[in-house]
Amino acid sequence: MKQVLCCLLALLITPTILAADMPLNMTSGVTEISNQVFSLHMTILYICCAIGLVVFGVMIYSIINHRRSKGAVAANFHESTKVEIAWTIVPFVILIVMAIPATKTLIAMEDPSNADLTIKVTGSQWKWHYSYFDHDIAYFSLLSTPRDQIEGKEAKGEHYLLEVDKPLVLPVNRKVRFLMTSEDVIHSWWVPAFAVKKDANPGFINEAWTRIDKPGIYRGQCAELCGKDHGFMPIVVQVLSEADFDKWVVDQKALANAAAAEAQAALSKTLSKEELMSRGEQVYMAQCAACHQPNGAGLPGVFPSLIGSPAIKGPVAEHIDVVLNGRTGTAMQAFAQQLTATDIAAVVTFERNAWGNDSGDTVQAADVSNVSTPSGSEATTPAASADQVAPEMATEEPKAVVLDDLTMDELMTKGEQVYLSHCAACHQANGMGLPGAFPAMKGSAIATGPMSDHLEMVIKGKPGTAMQAFGPLLTPQELAAVITYERNAWGNNTGDAVQATDVNQHGQ
Repeated sequence: MKQVLCCLLALLITPTILAADMPLNMTSGVTEISNQVFSLHMTILYICCAIGLVVFGVMIYSIINHRRSKGAVAANFHESTKVEIAWTIVPFVILIVMAIPATKTLIAMEDPSNADLTIKVTGSQWKWHYSYFDHDIAYFSLLSTPRDQIEGKEAKGEHYLLEVDKPLVLPVNRKVRFLMTSEDVIHSWWVPAFAVKKDANPGFINEAWTRIDKPGIYRGQCAELCGKDHGFMPIVVQVLSEADFDKWVVDQKALANAAAAEAQAALSKTLSKEELMSRGEQVYMAQCAACHQPNGAGLPGVFPSLIGSPAIKGPVAEHIDVVLNGRTGTAMQAFAQQLTATDIAAVVTFERNAWGNDSGDTVQAADVSNVSTPSGSEATTPAASADQVAPEMATEEPKAVVLDDLTMDELMTKGEQVYLSHCAACHQANGMGLPGAFPAMKGSAIATGPMSDHLEMVIKGKPGTAMQAFGPLLTPQELAAVITYERNAWGNNTGDAVQATDVNQHGQ
């Protein structure tokens, strides 16, 4: 208590610049907005302290000088127009003085226009996914604190629960626009040094922005109670110089190409059961243990046990499918875009042989590829989408392969799934968009106009807007399906059925 009182007294006599370094005070951050917020905080604090000094000063003076022991006699009066006018006008003036800088700061915080870089931030239990719209880079960022530290088996590190495997990388001196959304529950992306804290709501897009002045590492975390592992969802931002950031972008493309080649080569490799079990345990502890627990027992009533479960004991193909595509209506996520085919093969092998399951099954990357590639469709291996590197950059254009035509019903069914997974966050599930931010698809000139324009927009995106290029992200069949869906849903009813061959021809 004494330390707090000393700090408050010091704040009253300390210049604002020095106050930022005080341990119990708010920090000034590393952005123009965070400095404005800090200045606003100090202004309001000084006003509140001044009010407190006046009020308590008058009260203490009155207690001492107008007490009964000194013969004071209480005045007897009722109503005073002057006093009532004073105690109405004075607080009003104080509020206006406080409101003017606060309004200016709030307006500045809500102005993401003219951004140099747009990043979509998607929260899910319990990780962040970052998509760079301007560079076709995307990856997941997961907690990297070792499990032994969390369980108390090792001493806790310097950045315990505030470290990740892949930080968000940003440049200095460029305006970065964030589009916040969620795949499941409400999350909140919060980095105090940037003065950015914005909720990520499923089915909606919130906007924020920043322009960072200093290179460095900045940390934050999810600020919304989002489930049992809410405290294990940190945010780490690595800020580079502009030249280093441009080099990082080039390096990511090279890594993505290398990852794609490695993923393709992995399809012809056969790992031993020991190799699969060792790698599978690592993947399980990093990706699955948060829900199903390290011992596979799950959480009764919340997350199912994997010990002797039907999914583990059942057909291998069904087990792979659940890991690849998730399970609709549950918390089971789709890991097709998060893990390589080898990682999925390893974790499925581990789950089918750990904790006494002892099925004896060994799953290879080729088995995962076969499950993810229906007969007559192109290969879309999860391996091409990950190894924790920019999955969407694995290819620059859709692969030109010969595919069987789908019926309108098949296209609409598949297209709806793709739309809800990739498009509904911006354009909404009902196709109505968000006025002023994202255009409606219902009755739009793109969805009802020439098919070639629609293909061009979805495959290559639209520079200068939040519409990203989905050519590197989706297969030709998925692109064909979602375009068919958009051209025939919500009353658009163009009757157009787009096939994968149309996509391939346009891509060429």
